[in-house]
Amino acid sequence: QVQLVESGGGLVQAGGSLRLSCAASGSIFMINAMRWYRQAPGKQRELVALITRGGTTNYADSVKGRFTISRDNAKNTVYLQMSSLKPEDTGVYYCNADQILPKVLELWGQGTLVTVSS
Repeated sequence: QVQLVESGGGLVQAGGSLRLSCAASGSIFMINAMRWYRQAPGKQRELVALITRGGTTNYADSVKGRFTISRDNAKNTVYLQMSSLKPEDTGVYYCNADQILPKVLELWGQGTLVTVSS
């Protein structure tokens, strides 16, 4: 069974930077699109960024120009470089992926907490 494991969260001051990582591990598999979601306290989970297997990216308007999503297909890892962080970026960040082999399945990581202090 494929698992997603996030890392890189923490506490940072406003204006600072953090880099999140999400690695997929398990038996033989293939993953298509990968995404980062976040959930702020008391709010619904929202899509932050996505990247296709071919490298096409898309971002929420609130993070455009500040966040960069990238991936290493050889390592089955997706990254989220976050810069110019704001207190409203605080939340639990979740990695999400579309497994297509050996079967179609939606994968979720356990989440990593990002706290931006003002």
